[in-house]
Amino acid sequence: MTLTERRFGAQSMTADLREVLVARPGEAFGRAFDDPAHGFLRPVDLERARREHDGLVATLKELGARVEILGAETEDPDLVYTFDPLLISNRGAIPLRPGKPNRANEPRVLEAWTTAAGIPTAGRIEAPGSLEGGDTFWLRPDLLCIGRTLRTNDAGARQLAEIVGGEVRIFDVPYWRGPSELVHLLSVISPVADDLAVVFLPLLPVGLWELLGELGVRRVEVLEEEYRSLGCNVLAVRPGVVIVADGNPVTRRGLEAAGCEVHAIPLGEIGENGSGGPTCLTRPILRG
Repeated sequence: MTLTERRFGAQSMTADLREVLVARPGEAFGRAFDDPAHGFLRPVDLERARREHDGLVATLKELGARVEILGAETEDPDLVYTFDPLLISNRGAIPLRPGKPNRANEPRVLEAWTTAAGIPTAGRIEAPGSLEGGDTFWLRPDLLCIGRTLRTNDAGARQLAEIVGGEVRIFDVPYWRGPSELVHLLSVISPVADDLAVVFLPLLPVGLWELLGELGVRRVEVLEEEYRSLGCNVLAVRPGVVIVADGNPVTRRGLEAAGCEVHAIPLGEIGENGSGGPTCLTRPILRG
């Protein structure tokens, strides 16, 4: 029997990151602050954002990942955050349906890329469902966690559960400060190994806190001041080897004390300004 190499499938947050899709910031990203609906904190320094993105890409490559660049350019500044409009399961691509209005076209753009790459579409989130990737994570390859938030509704969560199969847990995420400071599920937890996660406890759903305890997952806790600077947004490129936003020393020391190898990169313009960290800026295509 001839075995063929797996070309896609990323039902893990921590297994070896072998291929990842990113989108370099374009002119729309440079204009993002002009429309308050985008939620950017200040006018964008586009050249700085591009340098930071280049640094992220270089770090990913240095750590062994194959990096694919999305060639599409639209009028949507959030396209750079490729994690949100798409999920890659072991069955294929799942275009999602973002709840943020300006992101409505992103699933179509990313599905065009996955189709060209030969990745089948396993299913799509359809109206009235809404769902963003930032509200999803694999706690185990057969255990998907979904956050019900201001951008992911019950219909979207239930549609995704049917598409992926296996065990799915749905958690209500706190409203906190509303749409202007939206909380995704991945705003408050980042798995970094099978038995370790970075968490912001004040906003962590109690049911998820209990589940972590049941599964023996240790926690690196993020302070509120570092939560604001993306301290809780951590990308694992393999178990215990992580990329973090620079400027979160307490979280970094906590990760290192837990045995992690930490790679800190500057993301003040492409990350903090648009409220998206290393995880948000990447869509894993193949892990394991």
